[in-house]
This record gives sequence, structure tokens and C-alpha cells, in this order.
Amino acid sequence: MKKIIECVPNFSEGRNKETIESIADSIRKTNGCTLLDVDPGASTNRTVYTFVGDENSVIEGALASAKVAKELIDMRTQKGEHPRMGAMDVCPFVPISNVTMEECVEISKRFAKRAAEELGLAFYLYEEASNLDYRKKLPDIRKGEYEAMSDKVKKEGWEPDYWSGSFDPKWGVTATGARKFLIAYNINVLGTWNQAHRIALNLREAGREEGDTGRLKETKGLGWHVDEYNMAQISMNLNDYHVTPMHIAFEEAKKDAIEMNLGLAGSEIVGLVPLEAMLMAAEYYIEKENLFVIAEDQKIKLVIDRLGLSSIQYFDPQKRIIEYIIKQDRNEPLASLSVRDFIGSVAARTSAPGGGSVSAAVASMGAGLGAMVAWLTFGYKKYEEYDYQLRKIIPNLVKTTEDLIPLIDADTNAFSDYMEAMRLPQTTEDEKLIRSEAMEEGMKVAIEVPLKTIKTADRIWDDLIEVAKIGNFSSRSDLEVGARALEVGIWGAYRNVTINLSGISDKNYVEKTKLEAESLSLRAKNKMQEILDIIENRNS
Repeated sequence: MKKIIECVPNFSEGRNKETIESIADSIRKTNGCTLLDVDPGASTNRTVYTFVGDENSVIEGALASAKVAKELIDMRTQKGEHPRMGAMDVCPFVPISNVTMEECVEISKRFAKRAAEELGLAFYLYEEASNLDYRKKLPDIRKGEYEAMSDKVKKEGWEPDYWSGSFDPKWGVTATGARKFLIAYNINVLGTWNQAHRIALNLREAGREEGDTGRLKETKGLGWHVDEYNMAQISMNLNDYHVTPMHIAFEEAKKDAIEMNLGLAGSEIVGLVPLEAMLMAAEYYIEKENLFVIAEDQKIKLVIDRLGLSSIQYFDPQKRIIEYIIKQDRNEPLASLSVRDFIGSVAARTSAPGGGSVSAAVASMGAGLGAMVAWLTFGYKKYEEYDYQLRKIIPNLVKTTEDLIPLIDADTNAFSDYMEAMRLPQTTEDEKLIRSEAMEEGMKVAIEVPLKTIKTADRIWDDLIEVAKIGNFSSRSDLEVGARALEVGIWGAYRNVTINLSGISDKNYVEKTKLEAESLSLRAKNKMQEILDIIENRNS
């Protein structure tokens, strides 16, 4: 699996469009890097860039952007609302996919070392990359800001981790390291900047003064006025959204605003946001307001509304949620085909896709029909007495439908380990033994996939029985087709399991697996008939 690391360099320039674009272009042109977002702020005079790549390309992208910034940004004349200490003020590396925090720490060190040697720049390590407690936190390193850095780098204990030994007044200093995904989150206040700042002091972890503690852990915050919005804001960094998520920050700010007779006018996310953070907020409001929202896109719309994320500028989920931007290709070539092309591939003169993939596809359509009938019952006045039951039923039907779809391709891919084992050498007795064991393990993988299809499809029978009892009577034939399709899908997967068991010498495994598959297949037959009988005996 490809490693994906996010790099979020913050540059101390938010007004000069040519400089902003030149830095962006340097990242775009770096092989292996994908520039996801460029977020300039005129009042803060700062631009946040977000790009992703593998462990080598993100270093090259960060170096390329630093090289351009070294030429175009002069800290001796830079001013802005946001605290800063260097042209590239901070450059964190964030683990996104198939990469650990420890790996990101090493990436940040490799970047700092090369930037110091090749460009003559000064770097402090911070957060997870620093071993010194007193200079782990960015505010501690940045204290005094740019104006204090020429003296600070000379003080004992405050020498940069990587530098040439001389301070470059044009550049300043930079902090780099590894951290969790930070959400830059601003709440709009219909009041003055100092009123916004009062709320920020109440909320942020550091509180009002040294030794004080605010209400929100892992949260930095201050108040400011944004000229282009003509609005005060509570500006927050949510350093760990699992500790303090956006919706809690917003709701806590709302409490203080009400006490101060102030209004809030929504909020904004600076840069990108993880999908998980949005879904956490959705679940909060769904539970709080007793809503029934299942579809992911509707959950996102709910959060956009409740947090007012489009109050200043349109929040486009496809451009702001990181998982939606990094759309890695699913390994689902069959499931991605049109219906016509999928059937054509089944009908072709090849052994795959075969009965296992078709069984998963049929089962998923059966589950989908069950979900459809449940949806066509929910919300109708005639059936509103069943809304509570349907709220429990529909999520499982929808999820099972979705979970069966990847198994269409998984079944076709299931024999890859077995085929690899067949290619192993078999010259000596030891090699024959190793090959035989590897083939058996590969065959077990091929068995587990259709067994998973059976188990996945099996989990909705009780829900379908309830739909048969209370579902929209006009859609009864759809449910009958769904029940039969689900049973056929399970039966087909069961046949794949039993056929492949003939290639397994492990008798205990064969007995256990065969018994489980037979039991679930028989259960499917009985449950299907129960559903058909219920529908047959209903009058309306």
C-alpha cells in the first residue's frame, strides 16, 4: 500500500499573489506531490499550503517551496495579524495513510537537515520530533516572534536543531516536525475583536495567564478582527480533534456568546479537514436533535448547516475534505463496471469473474431491495407508527448492501495467493512441503471470501422479516425479489466454499467451515420462505 504523508507549510505571505502562486507552482511541479489546497489570508499575511505525497516526494516538495520562499519573502518587512518567526513559519508532516508518526518524525528531520545544508536555513524541531519538553510546543519556540529570533538562536538551550550557525534576517527561523492532523478553525463573532478574544481565553487550554486552564484541551485560541470579512473571529487550532472536536468548540463558544449577549455567525475551516471530524460532528447533532440521517453526503450537509461553514464562503466538501480529494483508486474493477459490462465479463470465455463474484453481486442487490422497501415505508403518514422500528432497521440494510459490493472483486482476487504458491519451486522434498503448505493457506483465503459473503448477507434476515411485516405493501414484490436474491447469493457462496474445501487437508478446518456454511445456507432458505409467507398472508 502506498504511503501518504500530508505536508502543511505555512508561509508568511498572504497578500502578494505572485509570490503565493510561485510557491504553489513549485509544489505542483514536484514529482509525486499533489497540491490539495492554498489558503491565503490578507489580514494574517499568511498562506497555508496543503499537499500530499510519499515519504520522498513530500521532502522534495517542501524543499522546492522553501527555495522559492527564500528568494521572494523578506521577513524584515513582513507584518500581519498572525504570530510568525520565519518566511516558512512552520512545516509539519502529518501521517495520513499507511505511515506512522515515527516515520513522519524521521521525514521532518531529513527535510530540516537538507534545508539547512542546501539552503542555509535554520530549523527547530517541534511536537513529536522534539526530545526537549520545553521546546516541543510551537508557541514556546515562537515566543518573541521574528523580532526576537536573532538573539534567541544564540541563547543556551535555544540553538536551532539544524542550521549553519548564522542567523539569516531575511528568512528568520522555521519549526518543523510531525503532528496529528490539526484543524484550523475560526468561529465568527458579531462583536468586537476583544470580545472574541475574551471567549478564546475562556476556551483555549492555556487559559488567560500562565498557570490558568481553559475549558478545551488540546486547543489554542485567540481573538482577532478580519478586515476582509468585517467580522471578529475566535481563531482556534484544534491540535487533536479526538480530544476537542469542532462541534464541541463551536457549542462552547456559543455558551459564552449567549452570556455576553453576542451572536455567532457560523464558522470556517482554514485549509482541509478529515472526513472523520465531519462525521463526528454529524453524529453529535444527529443524537442531540434525534435526527435520522444515514447517507454520508447528508451528514456532511448537516454539519455544514449546524456549524455555518458556508457563512463566509461556500464550503465545497469535494475540495475541503481530505479523503474526498485524495481519491485513491479502489481495487474494485468489477464492481465499477456498468451492469452491461459486468454481465459481459461474466459471459466471456474466462473462469473469472465466476459464481463467487456473481453470488456477492446478487446478494448485494437483494439487500439493496430490502433497503429500498424500508425507505419507501419510512416517512409515509400511513406507516408513521413504524418510524421508530425503521430507524433501527434501515442503517443495517444500507450498510450490508455497501459491505457486499467489495466482495464482488474480492472473490475474483481470492485465488491470487493460491496461484502464487503454485509457482513456488518443488525440486527438493523441503520445497515441495513449503509449496504444499503455501497452496493450502492460499486456498483457505479463497474459502474465507465466499464465507464472508455468507456471513455478511446473513446479518439482515431479521430486519427483512420486520420489513415484510410492516413495509409498504405496494412494494411487496420488490421485497420478495430481494429475499430470493439474498438467498441465492448465500447459496452460491456456500457452493463456492464447499467446492474449495476439497483442496484442504486440515480436517478440523474443513469440518468447522463446512458446518458453518451449511448452517447459514439452510437458515437463509428458511428465512426467505418465512418472508414470502408473511407477505403472502398480508392483506395490506
